[in-house]
Amino acid sequence: MASELYNIIEGVSREKGIDPQIVVSAVEDAIVVATRKYYKTQENLRAVLDKDSGKINAYAVKAIVETPEQIEDPNLQVTVEQARKVDPAAEIGGELLIPKVTEGILGRIAAQLAKQVIFQKVREAERDTVYNEYIGRVGEIVNATVKRIEGPDVIFDIGKAEARMGRKEQSRLESFAIGERVRVVIVRVERASKGPGVVVSRAAPELVQHLFQTEVPEIYDGTVVIRAIAREAGERTKIAVMSKDKDVDAVGACVGMKGMRVQSIIRELRGEKIDIIEYHEDSVTFAEKALQPAKVSRVTVVDAADKQLEVVVDDTQLSLAIGKKGQNVRLAAKLLGWKIDIKSEEEKRQEVEQQMSALVPQSATPLESVPGLGEGLVEKLTAAGVTTVESLADMTPEQLEAIEGIGPKTVEKISIAVNNYFSSLEGGEAVAAAELEGAEEAPVEEASAESPEAPVESAAEPESGEVAEAAVEEAATDPDAVEPASEAAGEEKQN
Repeated sequence: MASELYNIIEGVSREKGIDPQIVVSAVEDAIVVATRKYYKTQENLRAVLDKDSGKINAYAVKAIVETPEQIEDPNLQVTVEQARKVDPAAEIGGELLIPKVTEGILGRIAAQLAKQVIFQKVREAERDTVYNEYIGRVGEIVNATVKRIEGPDVIFDIGKAEARMGRKEQSRLESFAIGERVRVVIVRVERASKGPGVVVSRAAPELVQHLFQTEVPEIYDGTVVIRAIAREAGERTKIAVMSKDKDVDAVGACVGMKGMRVQSIIRELRGEKIDIIEYHEDSVTFAEKALQPAKVSRVTVVDAADKQLEVVVDDTQLSLAIGKKGQNVRLAAKLLGWKIDIKSEEEKRQEVEQQMSALVPQSATPLESVPGLGEGLVEKLTAAGVTTVESLADMTPEQLEAIEGIGPKTVEKISIAVNNYFSSLEGGEAVAAAELEGAEEAPVEEASAESPEAPVESAAEPESGEVAEAAVEEAATDPDAVEPASEAAGEEKQN
């Protein structure tokens, strides 16, 4: 008949879910530690629990050798002759067990030490049992009961063990009360942990997948398949689904009649928003769907190897496509597995213009090419960093007046000189175009050379050209002559 001590050991083993022999070994190890502390010996000690009587006996264990010359450590070895004085059946190579008195001599301190060793061994055995039980159940959904709350962590009772849910594994929309039952996901199992070794989560995407399998029969039987899930717990979830049956609408099946199915899941997640998207093998089409509710203008594959997409949306849709704090595009990128660069129509237009301007070589005309600018003025502009006519033309009057030595009158002089310079360039282009046109029409004039009007027209053209050149030269040298020259030209035209 088993002793009372052994019955207690079996009860503890059933409660902790561990092998009784592990507890027996823990008790024996505890007695060995206490005995060694009491006797202050370096002998090899061993304790044995008598299952029937409940008595624990301690022994000093020594190896049996043949001759005294073979003894290296008297605490660990003994000759066969000495061994047979204690045990007549002793043989060379065997062990001699020398009893150590423990009853009545192990005091309170030794008993406390034995208790600590027992608890430590039991805890280690319990962790190993929990680890072996749940290591193969990672990713599984289990029903848990809130046992206690330790700071930011929530401790759950999941049946055979306790589980811990840290702050990162919680949804910001949820709060828990002791005794509340919830569904959680086992995300990992830790062997070397002070607290519960099982870590559970309410923020994992697997929870949403399990809820849809529970609420949507088409997903449970495999007619509708969940291809991808991207989730930010407490904020928004995007789920991509596809149907294996052409007669079954995947999105409609998940939403349910009047949204009953998806609303049930939203209630379970405490109001978290859920976007249900139809899956497409084509990444471009899938990207357009994934960025809903924003309307996408066009999607371009930038780098297929590196999985990069460029998405262009209307200016009014840019903020909607990006989402609050970039959430919409971040979830879409996670759902696709591609990097997404979103641009508005205006940003794309400016980018194209910059690329086109980079292809066209930029002209750089030195300031000395402008007739109306003196050497002193050119030196002042050059000292200020203005070296080309193009950069001078882009400057405002306020920027010019900020240059040392340039006042309002000088600014006006610069403006007139630059305008006349560009006008002369345009006039030169017009003359060149007229000469080209005249060269093309030359055969027609030769055919009508007998006409008396031809010499008159040819004589008038140089005269008008000389008047234009004279007006430009006069405007360049005398600013006040610009308006009178234009008025004279107008009167001449009227006459």
